[in-house]
Amino acid sequence: MGGDIYYRMLGNTGLQVSVLSYGFWATFGVKQGLTEDQGVAAAKEILHAARQGGINLFDNAEAYGNPNGEAETIMGEAIAQLSKEHPELWHRQQIVITTKIFWGGSGVNQTGLSHKHVREGLDAALARLQADYVDLVFCHRPDPHTPTETVVRAMTQMVRSGRATAWGTSEWSAQQITEAFWLARTLGLEPPQFEQPQYSLIHRERPEREYAPLYQQPYRMGLTTWSPLASGILTGKYNDSIPEGSRMTQPGYEFLHTMLQGYRDDGTLDKVARLTQWARSELDCSVAQLAIAWVARNSNVSTVLLGATKLRQLEENLGAISVLERLTDEHMAAIDEIMGNKPADYEGWGGTGRRRLETI
Repeated sequence: MGGDIYYRMLGNTGLQVSVLSYGFWATFGVKQGLTEDQGVAAAKEILHAARQGGINLFDNAEAYGNPNGEAETIMGEAIAQLSKEHPELWHRQQIVITTKIFWGGSGVNQTGLSHKHVREGLDAALARLQADYVDLVFCHRPDPHTPTETVVRAMTQMVRSGRATAWGTSEWSAQQITEAFWLARTLGLEPPQFEQPQYSLIHRERPEREYAPLYQQPYRMGLTTWSPLASGILTGKYNDSIPEGSRMTQPGYEFLHTMLQGYRDDGTLDKVARLTQWARSELDCSVAQLAIAWVARNSNVSTVLLGATKLRQLEENLGAISVLERLTDEHMAAIDEIMGNKPADYEGWGGTGRRRLETI
C-alpha cells in the first residue's frame, strides 16, 4: 500500500493525528442501502484495515447516515466490537473520535448551535457512539441565529464537562473563527482550535487564502480537511459517464449531478482527464492517489479525511503516502499549470503597502 503513515500535531490541541484519517460521511448507513448489522460488518472491515494502516482519527457527525444518526450507531458498535477483538489496536487511548453538531432532527430546536441543542445533540451522539467522550467536537456549520458568544459558552461547557477534549468548526469563515477565538480569550472560555473545510485540487480558495492568517500564532489552527477527491470527481471515474453503483446513483445525492454538469461545462473534467494521464506518466499512480497526496503536502493540513466504502478503495487511498513522499516542487508547479486555479497569495503578510524595515 505504499510508505508508512505518519502523524502531525492538530493545532494547539497537543494531539497527534494520522495525516490520513477516515470519515463516515456517505459511507455506512441507511442511504447506502445496508441494514444495521450489514453496516457494522462492513464498517469493521474498513475500520480495522484503516487502523492496521496507521490511521488513528475517525470522523463522524450527528447528521451522517440519517435517520437518527445511523452512521454514529454503526461506528460505535463496530469500534466496540473491534476493541474487544483487537485491543492492541483499538484501546480508547490509541484512537481519536470526532463528531459534529448542527443537524440533529426535524424539530425546531433539533438544529443549530443553541446551548440546548449542543448539549442534547452531543449527549445523543455519545450514546450512539458508545463513548464517554469525543476527542473533537465540531460546530458543523455557523449558525446565523445564535450569537457567537452563546456558541462559545456552549462549546466551552462541553469541553469542561468532559464530553469533549477540544472543539472546533466546519466551514466557518475566517472572520467567524477569529470572532469566536477572541470572545473566548476575552471571557476566559475555550477557543476553537481546528476547522474542517472542503479542500481539494478543485476547492482551494478558503484553505489556501482566506485561512492563511489562522495558521499563525496565537490561533495555530489545525485542519481536518474533507472531500479530497471532490465527491469522486478527482478519481477520474466521471470523466466520461456516471458508473452504476457510484455515489451519484444513490438516493439523496442528486445534487451531485448538478455539480458534475457544472464541471463538465467549465472544463474541469477535461483538466482531470489531463491530470489522470500526467499522474500515470510522471508518478506511476492513480489520479486519486495524487489528489490525496497533493492535499496532504500542504503542511497546514493536519489530516485528510478519506471516505472509502470498499477495502480496495481504502488500500488505494493509503497508497497516497508513497506518492506524497515523491512529490517535488516541480511536480506541484506542473499540477498547478494543469489545473489553472491556484489562488492569489494572501496579501496580509507583506502585500501592497507593506511597511519597510530599514536595517544597517
